[in-house]
Amino acid sequence: MRLLLIEDDPMIGDSIAEGLRGERYALDWVQDSQAALLALVTDVYDLLLLDLGLPGRDGLEVLRQYRSRGGQAPVLIITARDSTADRVQGLDGGADDYLVKPFDLEELFARVRALLRRSAGRALPDIVHRGVTLRMTAHEALLDGQPLPLSAREFALLAALLDPPGRVMSKARLEQKLYGWNEEVESNTVDVYVHRLRKKLGADFIKNVRGVGYLAPLAT
Repeated sequence: MRLLLIEDDPMIGDSIAEGLRGERYALDWVQDSQAALLALVTDVYDLLLLDLGLPGRDGLEVLRQYRSRGGQAPVLIITARDSTADRVQGLDGGADDYLVKPFDLEELFARVRALLRRSAGRALPDIVHRGVTLRMTAHEALLDGQPLPLSAREFALLAALLDPPGRVMSKARLEQKLYGWNEEVESNTVDVYVHRLRKKLGADFIKNVRGVGYLAPLAT
């Protein structure tokens, strides 16, 4: 999953970025409203973490512009503004959740997982498909109830294809979900990981849609 962190405080941003990358998310981090709006025009994200007290435009203005342009990703506001009026304004302004600083990183991670789960239409934390179970909280995979060894990238790619299954995803979109700005991506990266997953799950678990991308077919 590809996340965008919009936070101007270097210490807070470093802590959150390190934590989320440790949770195996691809993460981009910007520190002002102008950079945030540019990132939201040029890249596609699965979730935004938005501070309100930003240099330049206020975070609520960034949120308003993002939603007015049709942005659909869940938005989690992370801010020191703790009044009821601020919470109401943020949620009514288009945010999906609101977390007041200081907060525990484990709570932040749980809220991120919950928002991603809801955006994918899942009620339960695990992804289950055709004998495969992805335990998103523990980053563990099972095949027919037995441990399935996956690298971090393999796990991330499989989660992208299964959340939900049945969607065709282009190589470019899959690369976006796997890598942040500062990570080098080789031209055949997605193909390599798909090949590895097919060896572990069977050739028909991931289908190639010629000229379009890949999908994990729905169970029949």
